[in-house]
Amino acid sequence: MLKRLRQSGRHLLSADVWKSRLVFWAGAGMVGLVAAFFAEVAVYANELFRGLLSFSPYWAFLVAPGGLVLVAWLTVRYFPGSQGSGIPQAISALGMREQLLRERLLSMRIVVGKILLTVVGLLSGASIGREGPTVHVGVGIMFYLGRLAKFPHHYMDRGLILAGGAAGIAAAFNTPIAGIVFAIEELSRSFEERTSGTLLTAVLLAGITSIAVLGNYSYFGTTSSVLAFNAAWLAVLICGVAGGLLGGLFSFLIVWGSRRLVPVYRRHPLLLAAICGLVIAFVGLLSDGRTYGSGYHAARELVLGTGTVSASFPYLKMIANLASYLSGIPGGLFAPSLAAGAGLGAHVAQWFPSAPASAIVILGMVGYFAGVVQTPITAFVIVMEMTDNHALLLPLMATSFLGYLTSRLIQPVPIYQALADSFRAAPAAAEPRKEPSPA
Repeated sequence: MLKRLRQSGRHLLSADVWKSRLVFWAGAGMVGLVAAFFAEVAVYANELFRGLLSFSPYWAFLVAPGGLVLVAWLTVRYFPGSQGSGIPQAISALGMREQLLRERLLSMRIVVGKILLTVVGLLSGASIGREGPTVHVGVGIMFYLGRLAKFPHHYMDRGLILAGGAAGIAAAFNTPIAGIVFAIEELSRSFEERTSGTLLTAVLLAGITSIAVLGNYSYFGTTSSVLAFNAAWLAVLICGVAGGLLGGLFSFLIVWGSRRLVPVYRRHPLLLAAICGLVIAFVGLLSDGRTYGSGYHAARELVLGTGTVSASFPYLKMIANLASYLSGIPGGLFAPSLAAGAGLGAHVAQWFPSAPASAIVILGMVGYFAGVVQTPITAFVIVMEMTDNHALLLPLMATSFLGYLTSRLIQPVPIYQALADSFRAAPAAAEPRKEPSPA
């Protein structure tokens, strides 16, 4: 017993142990700081594009394809491996045994490129979010610092990657519980006792840092809407099934399109980006500019009951999201999916005039989001935290699981797991492209 106490004391006073802890704590705080910076810059980029459209909506037909071509060129030339959401890269890195392959997906070059290119994409009107990129950034920062401090292998293998992903979600949206659940449900697909303390510490420090910069806020504002246990609960069934079908269809098209367009992306990446940019501009014109960017403003207005959208909005938003992702530029799916789901909920709410529209909007968000990502617990937890509405917990849970089960009928493999396969199969694609040497 005495021997164990002495060993424990030496462990607590070990310089190497404290060095690892300090580097880890600093890394978690850095993730929170970078996430806060990323959030502010992303909002500014969205506003700049909206300001441009105030002069003429037709500017989008020049800016969207031109901006996406620029982002695609920078991605291929300087930041290969940074395309897409970033969550598939984190999942792939967890499954890789070779350290060099992980470094290609989680380097600091990728971290810088992810932030820069996502912001330029938002400046171009692309229908993308910053949540997936923030996960990629968080994982990259923690992984880099782990290498710098020469952490033990098990930290590298699981703890740091999971902690970086959890901290990224928590700091991006001020949703600490969702960050932990996301790391367990999506990234690792299991609960590991040895990494649970690492996750909690990372989320705590990243969240505190983000709040210190941005303040304590609810992403979509605060709503106290409730759904009485009566005929209005039929909205749970409709939002769950319809959201699952649409979300599953969207996931299927993303996975199928990503695989089918690989030859086109390799041979003509700029042409593909230009075509997708024109699609985004055309859809934006049809939606009166509501489908550009992350969709945050439209979703927040629907949640708070201060705005409306057309019945076609969720479907147009889906098309814009699809075109943005298939263009090959960096950008996330969370926020755009939540916006499309909010539009679906607003449409369903018209069938229940006696029920609070805000409550059904939130159900639409969680049903569609669960259908897209197929992580039902993360879906209802993150929406609950984003709207600061705990009174809807049971309807949200029911809608989320309905959306998840329905979605699997169309897309059996979860979207991020399916997309991660491309990085596992072709890790060399993440290497920088080398110019041929002159003859």
